[in-house]
Amino acid sequence: MIVIRLDRVLADRKMRLNDLAAQVGISNVNLSYLKTGKVRAIRFSTLDSICKVLKCQPGDILEYIEEEETEG
Repeated sequence: MIVIRLDRVLADRKMRLNDLAAQVGISNVNLSYLKTGKVRAIRFSTLDSICKVLKCQPGDILEYIEEEETEG
């Protein structure tokens, strides 16, 4: 499972979601969906812009967590 850690990076940079959205050039709503993990995909160009503004690596924003298999 891929977990979005955008909120953590924003807090570390002391930046608000609205400010990031304005600098990246995407809507607050779309960025909020990304922050809360309600998206199924992200364009590399958007990820590139976010990383450029936040001065971070994609791995700072995206984290892979292995899901436990359920018995059934």
